Amino acid sequence: MGVVELRQFGVEVYDRWTALWNGELGLAEKIMAPDFTLRYTQAGSEAFDEVRTPAGLAEVVRQWRAKRSELRFEAEGVAVVDLESVDGVVSGLVARPYLASFSDGEGGVVARSGTDTLRIEDGLITEVWSVSSGSAGRTFYRA
Repeated sequence: MGVVELRQFGVEVYDRWTALWNGELGLAEKIMAPDFTLRYTQAGSEAFDEVRTPAGLAEVVRQWRAKRSELRFEAEGVAVVDLESVDGVVSGLVARPYLASFSDGEGGVVARSGTDTLRIEDGLITEVWSVSSGSAGRTFYRA
């Protein structure tokens, strides 16, 4: 796999990770390793500390989205892709900023940015570091 294909692979994994958070819960079984670690710094993200399986992640995301169904995530900026393929097995890191937006309840939109870094081993996500601007935060690219 060449540099271009590795970059494309990394961006596609990140896009599928984002789609999972937008409610495509079946993706958890396809992109997550059987056992993984989540590292979230956002307040209120404690529910993710003990999640270790794709089914567990899908359930926690389902419960979390039930509280704010209009929440929408989208990738922002340029992905940083540091992957290698050894004997056809892809491993390394992918990081990218994201935008989270939702209704403020009065017809406006609240937007916050964050960054997720995904560790990929054997083509699957084994670890995630997530940092968000939080409820009092701002966006990276939009006012």
